[in-house]
Amino acid sequence: MTISHITAFQTLLSQRQSCRAFLDQPVARAQVQEIIEDAQKVPSWCNSQPWQVFLTDGTQTRDLATALFDHSATAPHASDIPFPTRYEGPYNERRRSCGWQLYDAVGIEKGDRAGSLRQMRENYRLFGAPNFMLITSPKALGPYGALDCGAFVTAFLLGLQARGLGGIAMASVAGFSPFMRDWFAVPDDRDILCGIAFGHPDHSHPANSFRTERAPFAEVATWKEG
Repeated sequence: MTISHITAFQTLLSQRQSCRAFLDQPVARAQVQEIIEDAQKVPSWCNSQPWQVFLTDGTQTRDLATALFDHSATAPHASDIPFPTRYEGPYNERRRSCGWQLYDAVGIEKGDRAGSLRQMRENYRLFGAPNFMLITSPKALGPYGALDCGAFVTAFLLGLQARGLGGIAMASVAGFSPFMRDWFAVPDDRDILCGIAFGHPDHSHPANSFRTERAPFAEVATWKEG
């Protein structure tokens, strides 16, 4: 690997962000297929490639967003895999920091619960994205199937970034798994893990104007000594 390859990889990672506003311009299906085929090159346990994805674009995505937004207003949380019970310590601090960066960018002041709720519910509008992908994994593979799918999700997001596109991974849609299962006719033997809303980023939108920070090396890595 050359220095140019390393620099390109570092640049790709540093410039990637969770895109929360999109132009009304679907990504061509041939390009979506190309990105998925690239993402499939990530490693998985015994090369099982457990991901199975379901896609929408254009009118289909708008119909999904409208129906999901309405459904989420009254339906109870129901996920195939457990959501975090709580965030503690540095994980909660990082989560809160990300939230306040977003609220500050879009002009929501601290204490404005109506504003924060309104912004949160943009998840269920899929942030206006023209494209959407639902990621599922076989129930029989359990956490390791989900782990492998996480690698696929990362590779897909980087594939978007490499092409000047944007996306955001969304656990929120998995909180209404029965609805998503019915909408996409997902087989009962698969877990719904998350979704990805994606498309051409709206760089002028304030929701896309900030970058989250990353923890320093010493916080996430420990060398075994001796």
